[in-house]
Amino acid sequence: MAKSELLSVLVGNIKGGCGKTTIATHIASAFAASGYATVLADCDRQRSSLHWLERRPEGAPTVSGLDWSKVAGKTPEDTERLVIDAPAAMRHRDAKELVGLADFIIVPVLPSLFDEDATAYFLRKLGEIKAVRKQKRAIALVANRIRLGTNAAEELEHYFEKREPRVIARLRDSQIYPALSKSGMTVFEDGSARARAYAAEWQPLLGLVGLGAPRTGKRQAAE
Repeated sequence: MAKSELLSVLVGNIKGGCGKTTIATHIASAFAASGYATVLADCDRQRSSLHWLERRPEGAPTVSGLDWSKVAGKTPEDTERLVIDAPAAMRHRDAKELVGLADFIIVPVLPSLFDEDATAYFLRKLGEIKAVRKQKRAIALVANRIRLGTNAAEELEHYFEKREPRVIARLRDSQIYPALSKSGMTVFEDGSARARAYAAEWQPLLGLVGLGAPRTGKRQAAE
């Protein structure tokens, strides 16, 4: 396959524990499985994405890792897909720099009042960045760790009704995610029927980031 234009996905929120790393590692593994030279840049001091890569089994689609926990650096020249696991409590300076590197910004949201408030604040801060304000970055929310039929899930839906950007995917809460992460795997790579059922929930998100449909034109710097 001919080398494609670099496409970058930033996964972030200022609220810790919202599932950034799970989403970042799944997107990276999906890109790699599609044949792209994929790099996963870990900006968090805990380096959870890099620890996931260390546990990844031999024979799994290759994802390269970068330690950006101190400063965002350069990517290898042959990189086709870059997934950035943003730091927790991302400051405005961090957001501005990382948004400048991204084509897509994915914002995970948990069903809780604290997460909803933090996300609203984060989106307001993103809106202050010129590239976002001028709609030069695609932003989507992901409802994460949803327990269907609960009051918290229903309240989150009401929250989404009043919000832009749109919700691109709803991912159910399940122990399958931490279980697979211990071996550096994702629901896309587990062959069980249970994993396939959860993997289906990711399809709208994967469709958003293209998986073979790189954007054209040059990325403009965030200001």
